Amino acid sequence: MQTYFYNIYKIFSMLFIVTFLFTCSPETKNNQNEILALLAAAEISNNSKTNCPPKNLPQGIPMANTVVSANSTVSGFSDPSKAINGICGGGELSGSLDVYALNLTGAGATLVLSWGGKTVKNVSGIDFVVYENPFRVSESSDRYAFDPMVVQVSYDGINYCGFDLSGFNSSAADSNKISSWPGFAGLRPVLYNMSSNLLTLDQLFTSTGSGFLFGGGDGFNIDDLISNASCDSTALNQIKTLGFKYIKMTSASAVTNPNTGSGYVYPHSYTNGSDIDGVVAKSVE
Repeated sequence: MQTYFYNIYKIFSMLFIVTFLFTCSPETKNNQNEILALLAAAEISNNSKTNCPPKNLPQGIPMANTVVSANSTVSGFSDPSKAINGICGGGELSGSLDVYALNLTGAGATLVLSWGGKTVKNVSGIDFVVYENPFRVSESSDRYAFDPMVVQVSYDGINYCGFDLSGFNSSAADSNKISSWPGFAGLRPVLYNMSSNLLTLDQLFTSTGSGFLFGGGDGFNIDDLISNASCDSTALNQIKTLGFKYIKMTSASAVTNPNTGSGYVYPHSYTNGSDIDGVVAKSVE
């Protein structure tokens, strides 16, 4: 989810609360000013309470730790170290700002990470989880504010294999529903926070149903990879047998939908693409 939209969402939420207090509260003007001050203080506290990322990352969590390629020009969010410095999820209804933001198109729309020479192995079930910063738009809604991204992996850093995106639903009415974006990442809120919500590796890969994980994020199984223009059967079988060393993440808007000849379109009113918090593998060697 985009940092800009997230900030606007918070501002409008606070404005609604303030408007309600002013129109419905019998308090005096002085008391109303005190309420405004408390709201401002609460907002500052909410932004800083988790102290994430932590100074020391938790042991036993195989997080991608090396930036291979990064060219974003998004002002304030173009530091690629933010994608490897720890997972700082904001929960179901808010998104982290400790992220690396991709551009919508061009070279800056792609980030490549690795595990410092180690290989992500093909084990049972989900093999890795991608963390972005989406959030559900309300407690009772099945709609999410997100920025989908396309995920590809490679053993040699040259031939990249990806996942089946053919189930994409281009209907504007459903474009902010997770079910409209099968095969993409950046869809599900991130509950895992390496400072305030510590979880074990097993917990991160525990399913809670309907594609959701205990720690949030979007999980992928190497066995679900398919061949494409840059991935023939040889490269595909190599990855499924040996695993992969590199992961490439690209804003969906920068990837051509073969059915339309243009990028995968999603609802947004801002100028940057996916916001990457990090990637965790189940097993590396």
